[in-house]
This record gives sequence, C-alpha cells and structure tokens, in this order.
Amino acid sequence: MRIAVLREAAPGERRVALVPENVTRLVKQGHEVRVERGAGEAAGFPDEAYAAAGAQVGDAGATLDGARVVAAVQRPSEAQVERLPPGALLVGLLAPHAAGPLLERLAARGVDAMAMEKVPRTTRAQSMDALSSQATLAGYKAVLIGASALPRILPMMTTAAGTLAPAKAFVVGAGVAGLQAIATARRLGAVVSAFDVRPVVKEQVQSLGAAFVEVPAVAAEGTGGYAKELGQSEQERVLAAVAGHVKDMDLVITTAQIPGRPAPRLITAAMVRSMRPGSVVVDLAAETGGNCELTRAGETVVDGGVSVIGAVNLPSTVPFHASQMYGRNVVTLLAHLFKGAEADLDAQEEIAAAMLVVHGGKVRA
Repeated sequence: MRIAVLREAAPGERRVALVPENVTRLVKQGHEVRVERGAGEAAGFPDEAYAAAGAQVGDAGATLDGARVVAAVQRPSEAQVERLPPGALLVGLLAPHAAGPLLERLAARGVDAMAMEKVPRTTRAQSMDALSSQATLAGYKAVLIGASALPRILPMMTTAAGTLAPAKAFVVGAGVAGLQAIATARRLGAVVSAFDVRPVVKEQVQSLGAAFVEVPAVAAEGTGGYAKELGQSEQERVLAAVAGHVKDMDLVITTAQIPGRPAPRLITAAMVRSMRPGSVVVDLAAETGGNCELTRAGETVVDGGVSVIGAVNLPSTVPFHASQMYGRNVVTLLAHLFKGAEADLDAQEEIAAAMLVVHGGKVRA
C-alpha cells in the first residue's frame, strides 16, 4: 500500500510522523512510502535520509496522490484536509474531543481517521501507545525547564565555599510523565516527593527514590489506569494536603490530566503565594486548562516571585527522539491493522474500535 507523510502544519511543531528507520522497515514489508519535502528537517531527518531509506520525496500533491494511509503527528490544516484522498486512513494525534469540525469534514470527504490518543491501555496495544511515549519525554523536559528557571541548583554540592543544600522537588501526578519527572529530578540530585490520587502508584513512586504524599480516604482510579474526577470532599482533602506540602518546595511539576476533560485544579493561587520567592511551577497540563490556577498556556506568569510556566508541546522540543518513538508507535499500529493492502478496520475489534473517530462516512468520537 502507499503511505504518505506530510510536513506538519501546526505552529511550532517540529516532529515528523515517520523517520527514515521506519521507512526502511515499511519498504521491506512491500509498502510504498512517500514523504513531503522537508517533513523531517526540523527533527533532524533530512530529505536525503528518507530517499536513502527508500522513500519517494516530493511536494504535497505527489505525496498524497493515491495514498492509502496518511501518517501525521498533529491535526492537518484545512488545506491539507481538502487534499486527502477519499478512502484514505488518517492516523495522528487528532485531539478528537476538541476537533468536531475537522472530523465532520473528514467524514464528508470519505476519509477514515484514527486518533493515536485513543490507543487502549492494554498489554497488546502497549507498543502503539503514543500518549505514553510522548509523555515520557515531556516529563523529562519539564524538569530541565524547571531547573533552568530556578535561581538555585538541584543537587547538594560540597565546595571549598561550603555545602549547598539540595533543592526540593514535588511532582503532582504519577502517570508516565510524572514518573519520568521523578526519575529525572532524582538523577539531577533533588530531594523528590510526589502525589497522585491513585494510591496504587505509591510503590512505583517509592521505587524511584521519592517520598509519596498520602491523603487518607482518597482513591480515584479510573478506567485504563487513568485518574477519574474527585468528589467534593475528596477534592477538599487533596487541596489541603497539597497546600501543606507545596509551601516548602523549590520546584513543582504538575502532570495531572483526565482524558477528554479539563485538567483538575490542584494548585491554587494562594498555594503559589505561600511558596518561597524564586520557586518554580512547571504545569504540563497547561493545554487543557492547567493544574495551577495561575497557569497560562505558553506563558510564564510571575506572582510573588514564583514563576508558573505553562509548558506546551514539550515533546516537540526534543523532536529527534520524540519522532523516533512516535514513528515506532505508528508502524506497530499499521502492522496490526494491515495484513496486506487492505486495513482491518473492524469497528468491533478491540484496538480499532477504541481508536476509530471517523469511519464509513460517520463521526464516531
């Protein structure tokens, strides 16, 4: 079959859906891969590397001509949607809960679509889980951004001028991003603590060398390993516990999200104002409303000397490895779906059923 890779249209997006090593694998399997000119340059993958891997490199029109699959990172632009061939399958991080008009247009054009965010959290689909692969990098990068913004260093250091105490880091949310943030902050020498509304992650947090902040009678384990929304009394207990802990922290990384819903508000303005001047909050939930009351997506807000960084699209800031990981997720999905030239888009099959947001001319999201 013919697989097309377009140059990403979203502002600031530097990732690419498939990298040359993915192309090599797909070509060996008998597929034809076409890549839009310049698609991988921002991620460190020049056109020459794609050509050497066996891809045809050309303009957008030639790339899409006759494509059975169109692999993307983010949602395509309106102009790109109008060029998609009817009958093609679009695969990407489509944010379906906020993409109603796009999905309707895809359905009208007879284009099927699968959202990589909706890979089911099962052992069978683990190698396709793009949210986890990208969240790993976001957690890592969040700590680097926070460390860079702090007026102090993270590790304890003994020098001829005396001993410097280690910084205290607090990670809110111990999912994939949070666990990677914990591991990174520990490697950099910080004293790390963490909180999650799912008590089941306590052992994972402690295995990374961090202390777990416990809140009695709070357990919000949702489906697929995600957290679910808290009740009013649970929310009050969580806020009280976080407030008592956060005031002594130098660096706070927040990662708590609920799929398809606004991010839970766990850090209030009053909590930020209780922190020492020079402290830093890095909010990884900025794009879905933020875990911190003061967060503004894509901006740094300074209040009382505390910096609140509304981090957005951090995987795109490390596009080489982010693209490698995402490309492997896509290739594994395609191997699952295609046993030849035709895809098995059985709406009852576990993985396809969860991921299909447009199928047969209808929106399913």
